[in-house]
Amino acid sequence: MTLKKIAAEFNVSIATVSKALNDSHDIGVKTKEKIQAFALKHHYKPNKIALSLLNKKTKTLGVIIPNIMNSFFTEVFVGIEEKASALGYNLISCISNESYEKEVTTIELLKSGTIDGFLVSIAEETQINKNFNHFNEAISEGIPIVLFDRVTDEIESDKVIVNDLEGARHATDHLIKTGCKKIAIVSIIDNLSVGKLRVEGYKKALTDHGMTVNEKIIVRLSKNEDLETAMKIVLADKTIDGLLCLEESSAIVCLELIKAMKYSIPDQMSMICFTNGKLPQHVSPTITTISQHGKFIGETATLMLVNRLESKTDLEFSTKIIKTSLIERETTKRLQ
Repeated sequence: MTLKKIAAEFNVSIATVSKALNDSHDIGVKTKEKIQAFALKHHYKPNKIALSLLNKKTKTLGVIIPNIMNSFFTEVFVGIEEKASALGYNLISCISNESYEKEVTTIELLKSGTIDGFLVSIAEETQINKNFNHFNEAISEGIPIVLFDRVTDEIESDKVIVNDLEGARHATDHLIKTGCKKIAIVSIIDNLSVGKLRVEGYKKALTDHGMTVNEKIIVRLSKNEDLETAMKIVLADKTIDGLLCLEESSAIVCLELIKAMKYSIPDQMSMICFTNGKLPQHVSPTITTISQHGKFIGETATLMLVNRLESKTDLEFSTKIIKTSLIERETTKRLQ
């Protein structure tokens, strides 16, 4: 059943049928009810592809996430999906797997009439290469992009970011205030903008408390390097009594190592990690975390993109900054 067939049945124009099915007040009530009843009886369904060509809108958003195994991005995606659905939008979701080439290919594939706009967290290789042409080309072609979490000043767009520097500063400050004298930090995300900001926050907290920044206990590793061996060397220094992990997979490895080395947690070794996923909540002891509120980030980014798509005027680009929260659990001492 098509609009054309319904129009022929009632000897009216296709525009009249379309208005009737959209419950327009331009059509008489009796005519509207007859058309709606006929369409329902014959199981009429609108052709979304035809409508998108007509309206030049697909009501579909492209989502590109760098790593689906990271629980933070899973939470963000839940927020994106729920908000998009509530606003009447569909999603096409893709994973760049931290690859620059895959990110470029995905942008090229989806921007050719498939989607109205993008929600993206930049891949690690893209941040290392500092080549953002594929994003800027899409924007120049009239396809809006909202960046979340991993962003860059070289792309002029709306952004939703976490206050990573402040989150790490807050975590380090908490360790200091609960009695830690020598705090190590482990990062396997130093190539990323968020990793660099978290290290800055850690250093700032030490400086604020008049403590020396010791580069020897700032452990920066790539994902392929042996984290366990590196941490065994660092933790052999028994004067270290605090540890900040910049993401949760390294935190789980470090926790098991600390337990194997017979440290008493949190009395001899306190520990905090980013982010507040499921793993830190279900290990023993449970890990104190910095929550980035991933679901809210997803909801906020989606609303920003839809507002831009549906606005009848040009909007100024804006950056929303989401505050982190410290979730205290068993790996840190309580403030006195």
